[in-house]
Amino acid sequence: MSDQKRSYRKTRRAELEEETRLRITESTVALHEERGPAHTSITAIAERAGVRRSTVYRHFPDDAALFAACSSHWRAANPPPDPSGWADIADPAQRTETALAELYAFYARTEGMYANLLRDEPINATVRRELRGFHDYARAIQGVLMAGRGLHGRPARRTRAAIGHALGFPTWRSLTREQGLSNADAVRIMTWLVQASA
Repeated sequence: MSDQKRSYRKTRRAELEEETRLRITESTVALHEERGPAHTSITAIAERAGVRRSTVYRHFPDDAALFAACSSHWRAANPPPDPSGWADIADPAQRTETALAELYAFYARTEGMYANLLRDEPINATVRRELRGFHDYARAIQGVLMAGRGLHGRPARRTRAAIGHALGFPTWRSLTREQGLSNADAVRIMTWLVQASA
């Protein structure tokens, strides 16, 4: 066999392996969104991807490796709003309204995944580890929205708490899904709450 044919076969084999890995990753993402990580088995992932369980384990030796690949793939397709531009908005109420509008639109697009992840967080250590970044992101936004308010003591604590509440996925879901408000109305109410808390 010529070196050229051998090289082609190696390249093709590597491409097929990468395609299989991607199929497993995408199947895991879909099942996490439909059922949640706590209710997604390796058997279900293998069936969805059209491979054997042993193939899943060959690509991902444990849950942590599979979940990390799944999370990375999903986040690349669903990036959260970038808070860096919000810091340039001088008026705290306008900054809060802008941030919540973008965040609530993100929640609407990613509702299925976050509902399942947050539901499974208390019972699944891998989910808890992966959600640390999400919680850190929310705390960073809280800092951006507190900046420039000139508050101290109890007013500062109340406002920080109101911002934290407003940023929560469960808050958005309660207002829009359980109470039937639009995203815009939910943003207005939470912006008012934050302003009134001072």
